[in-house]
Amino acid sequence: MEANKEPGNVSSNSSNDKEKSSEEIFVNHAEIAWQEMRKKWVGDPSNRTSEMPDEPVIGFNATYEDLLTSNTPFNKPIPLAEMVDFLFDIWHGDGLFE
Repeated sequence: MEANKEPGNVSSNSSNDKEKSSEEIFVNHAEIAWQEMRKKWVGDPSNRTSEMPDEPVIGFNATYEDLLTSNTPFNKPIPLAEMVDFLFDIWHGDGLFE
């Protein structure tokens, strides 16, 4: 039987594990790559404003069908908060949110 497998040598095994863990530091390369891709997608946070624009991109009387049947692009990008509010109102009106 090997000496380091015996219960009496548990303390020596844990000290060896501590030495190994201090020498080997885990680096999550997938997370680093994901964070870099996210930075490219999200952009520079200092350039963003947290306020919604004064003039909404989607008209007040716009319908879901208007958005789906139109091939013309919007004049400017639709903020996520505005699109969520629009979809929530439509779905709530259809009884999908109670």
